[in-house]
Amino acid sequence: MGKLEEASRKRSRRTNIQKLVLGSVAAVGAISVALVAPGVIGAMGKLGLIPSSRQLEIIKKSRSRLVARGLLVFQDGFLRLTPKGERVLRRLELHDFKLKRPKRWDKKWRVLIFDIPERRKSLRYKLRLTLLSIGFVRLQDSVWVYPYDCEDLITLLKADFKVGKEMLYLIVDSIENDGPLKTRFELSN
Repeated sequence: MGKLEEASRKRSRRTNIQKLVLGSVAAVGAISVALVAPGVIGAMGKLGLIPSSRQLEIIKKSRSRLVARGLLVFQDGFLRLTPKGERVLRRLELHDFKLKRPKRWDKKWRVLIFDIPERRKSLRYKLRLTLLSIGFVRLQDSVWVYPYDCEDLITLLKADFKVGKEMLYLIVDSIENDGPLKTRFELSN
């Protein structure tokens, strides 16, 4: 196996482990440090993420990294999710988020338009990656389209990225030359 593939697999595994640890702490609210490892290890075992001999060591390293990054904090012998940790967890969950596809298309396009200033270039980049991972198609630089209702998700994105008025959600009846879009989304006329 190539070096790039191995590095990619390690990054992916690390992200999954961090998501499990953050998710475990978020689900319980506050969890005893002594109890973190068994619950997460069980979940990781079911997912087959890591070899069993190193599970505890990897959990501890991941937990330490999350504390060092300010995503988790020790308080009174308990591990708690910080506000920054909550935001990161939401982004990790959003990255894996897939919108439910209804049985029938209502023949309306959902168009997302955003105008994020140059000084917030990194935010613009993150938003584009998020939209791609969800399944939106880029129509123009800051114009994205999706065929199904996604208003709740867009509201969540606006709150998460703090781009309320900089992002507009439109529902349109038709788009000129939408044949390639219909093909891309496997829609019937």
